[in-house]
Amino acid sequence: MRGQEHGEKGITDLPELVAALPTRDRERFERIFVVDSTIGRLNPTPAMSGWIEEYFGSVDAVRQQKVVRVTNMVTMEGSFFNELRSRRPLVMGKQDAVAGIIEDERGGPFCRPLEGTPEDTFGRVTGKHSVTASNIAKFDALSGVVIFNEHDPLSFTQEAIADYIDTGLAWLRKAHETEKEAKYPFFVWNCLWRAGASIVHGHAQVILGRDMHYAKIEGLRRAALAYGQETGGNYFDDLYEAHESLGLGMMAGGVRILAYLAPLKDKEILLFSETLDGGLKKYVYKVLDCYVRKMGVTSFNVAICPPPLGPTKEDWGGFPVLVRILDRGDLMSRTVDMAAMELYASSVVFSDPFQVMKALRAVIGEE
Repeated sequence: MRGQEHGEKGITDLPELVAALPTRDRERFERIFVVDSTIGRLNPTPAMSGWIEEYFGSVDAVRQQKVVRVTNMVTMEGSFFNELRSRRPLVMGKQDAVAGIIEDERGGPFCRPLEGTPEDTFGRVTGKHSVTASNIAKFDALSGVVIFNEHDPLSFTQEAIADYIDTGLAWLRKAHETEKEAKYPFFVWNCLWRAGASIVHGHAQVILGRDMHYAKIEGLRRAALAYGQETGGNYFDDLYEAHESLGLGMMAGGVRILAYLAPLKDKEILLFSETLDGGLKKYVYKVLDCYVRKMGVTSFNVAICPPPLGPTKEDWGGFPVLVRILDRGDLMSRTVDMAAMELYASSVVFSDPFQVMKALRAVIGEE
């Protein structure tokens, strides 16, 4: 496996790791990313010593802090990494309270979806582990909900994950049959309130757009197309290879998986596949299983972008089925994970992609 020679190196070593790449790999990396490393310095007062040692280990640890900034120049996504930020003071609740909150919400409308939720004008889609409803407060004109049979969204199996996706895809196809001009599908799963879910009971959402894809997806398509015209390469192929050369990408069952270097938020994983088949569904499950069982993640976002459901005027050639998954942080924390930096500048990220990939390799292995 390429990248193993870097051992326990982490994100703050990225400039040196990129510089050490073979010329071809480094040039490919630099076609996509710009990496900048700086040192932040401060002089703490003597009165702060105890507080600093409690939260950051030592006073010396905060005097000089290495900050790495990564910018994807193709998509203009960017992130700041400073390992000290992961140890900043937070007002934390008890993690065991999460299970209690989930259980307290049992018995709501999503626990009895056939009577507690509206159906679409074209009816419902029923899977083995889920059923659809019409979204009562719609994102778009064609906006549905995949309601899981299992109330607890953190209690899932590989079979159940596959069923949620299949049920959502069946809803999207049914919606497309109803309105042929609607052909841009999107599947999103916001797991619990930190991720934006207003209802605790496990559910995902499906939306089908007209005219063009949703803005960020269309922006990515255009960026990838421009990259291909400029370089002659496929953006997604090169993005994967740039990560794989650093030990941040792996191929499993025909699915390309990478720990993204310019994540929107923590632990962002990208998966690419030619089709939304059983292999991709399997590795969506594997990533989520690693999140919840190994990393202690309790709230996450999943976004799946299948290909358009009909002919389009724009070029989607070379655009894979894309899945993006990220962690939304401690459910019991009163500190938000997204603020002005994420909204208007670049993301500030607590997790180290090298550690995220290490955890994924332990679960998935090299297949």
